[in-house]
Amino acid sequence: MDPSDLLRAAMLQLSDSDLVRGMVVRAPMSRGVVARYVAGETVDEAVAVTAELRTTNRLATLDYLGEDTTDRARAEATRDTYVRLLDALAAADLAAYGAAEVSVKLSAIGQALPADGDAIALDSARAICEAAARAGTTVTLDMEDHTTTDRTLEALRALRVDFPWVGAVLQAYLHRTEADCRDLATAGSRVRLCKGAYKEPPSVAHQDGDDVDLSYVRCLKVLMAGDGYPMVASHDPRLLDIAQALAGHHGRSPDSYEFQMLLGIRMNEQKRIADRGHQMRVYVPFGEDWYGYLVRRMAERPANLQFFLRSLATND
Repeated sequence: MDPSDLLRAAMLQLSDSDLVRGMVVRAPMSRGVVARYVAGETVDEAVAVTAELRTTNRLATLDYLGEDTTDRARAEATRDTYVRLLDALAAADLAAYGAAEVSVKLSAIGQALPADGDAIALDSARAICEAAARAGTTVTLDMEDHTTTDRTLEALRALRVDFPWVGAVLQAYLHRTEADCRDLATAGSRVRLCKGAYKEPPSVAHQDGDDVDLSYVRCLKVLMAGDGYPMVASHDPRLLDIAQALAGHHGRSPDSYEFQMLLGIRMNEQKRIADRGHQMRVYVPFGEDWYGYLVRRMAERPANLQFFLRSLATND
């Protein structure tokens, strides 16, 4: 097994360990490190972090942590938290013109429920979109593992009937994604392109990092040539340079696409991108389920673990 696969397996095992979770949560250094990557546990804390980002002209997309919810009451509580968040962002004058939007996993708001999950999730997503519309902002549907891709895209199509600004996430490591990009590279369509975070079989996803990068570039070419609004979610300097070059090749203005990075990673580069007049949006997670989020992010790519460990000693 490749060393990176061994590391990923070990990290994912840690994410399910209650013993390790307890040790990390109680460790004196944890809170300081976690605060860099997670915007607290409450709506008020998330709004405060968003306000701080806006002082450096960075945009935000906020994610209330949690997924694969199999309890209806919890799914409804997640929906209600998003509505409260959007109302709070509007009250703080942070949401207008999409400056701060929300990212939503359908499995967190009911899709994973054993009965009528898709319908329940769609109804909850509509309620969140209605709150976003009142606030003058947008919603992006997060993508999860490949077994839910078609259902998520179906929900996207249904939501866009009334809310045409709802954004989608596509994962470059899936073999199907270039075709999905062609389908979604249309006027008014917002598409976040990321590499992909889940362990997928070779039959549906590229396994080699170089192949994933090549797929990412092919997908970027489709999105930048299309009539939609590409959202380039990457920390990779090479891919960021390629995205900017493609945007220039197609005569795109800086407000016709954006870059996206995670809260706490390459923060100085985030500010530099914003200072150069580009749209720079930061993915801002918050909520009590921060431990699982952090460990899964470290498991996605060894580089993320390096960023995390380096943050113990530096603020770069």
